[in-house]
Amino acid sequence: MSILTVYTKSCKILIMSKQNKVSRPQWDREHIQALRRHLDLTQRELADRLGTRQQTISEWETGMYKPRGASSTLLSIIAERAKFKYQATLQERTKKP
Repeated sequence: MSILTVYTKSCKILIMSKQNKVSRPQWDREHIQALRRHLDLTQRELADRLGTRQQTISEWETGMYKPRGASSTLLSIIAERAKFKYQATLQERTKKP
């Protein structure tokens, strides 16, 4: 079991994962926008919680880019804590040693 440490402006989060495989939910634009609205946040407020720019949230919601890595993980944690129901597709990747 390995531990990934993610730092944001407001907190430190420890995430445990299996040794060789990491499963991450793939967030699409509809789910990101639905989560933000479920939380009753503006793009700027969500960006502040994730430690990113408002423009990045806008780019995710328009489908220009998708969140990756720590951003995707943080979205999942926020969704879980907010009891937000979503069916994000799981993307399985093999970690390099």
